[in-house]
Amino acid sequence: MSTSNTRDRILDALQDILISDGYSSVTLELVARTAEVSKGGLLYHFPSKASMMVGLMERVRALAEEEFREAVVSEEGVVRYFLRTSLPQTSAEGELYWAVIAALRSKEDIPPEAGILVKELFDRWGDLLHAELTDPVLAETIRLAGDGMYMSSIAGLGRPDPVLTQQVVDRLAEASDRVRRER
Repeated sequence: MSTSNTRDRILDALQDILISDGYSSVTLELVARTAEVSKGGLLYHFPSKASMMVGLMERVRALAEEEFREAVVSEEGVVRYFLRTSLPQTSAEGELYWAVIAALRSKEDIPPEAGILVKELFDRWGDLLHAELTDPVLAETIRLAGDGMYMSSIAGLGRPDPVLTQQVVDRLAEASDRVRRER
């Protein structure tokens, strides 16, 4: 079995446990058993529970970097891309981010670099929005609206009315068109 495949299986197992049982249930033994690898195999890739969390955050960052690139080159622009993706695309995505944020908030054994990685993802969207728009207040309003929609959804507060949400997105996107920098 390839090293990257084993690493991915371990991170998949960690993700599944985080979603189903929360961070406090994560143990090296449970992750190894769920990933169907030996504890030694797990320790080869991740010497601690904390290092697994950093590994998961690095995986999330790699996926986010792909989204950032897509947003920048997309015809619709960063604003529309950001707002369109400001609701989790799947329930698993929402559950994963909620579990990660809950783990970070618990401060149980979580290395600071895991929190830094998550903060960098949110900051990067802000940087991209500010770079696309000449109006910093509108850029920040869009960032806060998108972050609010995302956090509300993953926290289980329910999805807002879809028609009203689309009207909000359309209004913000139209306003951004008036102050969008030339590409």
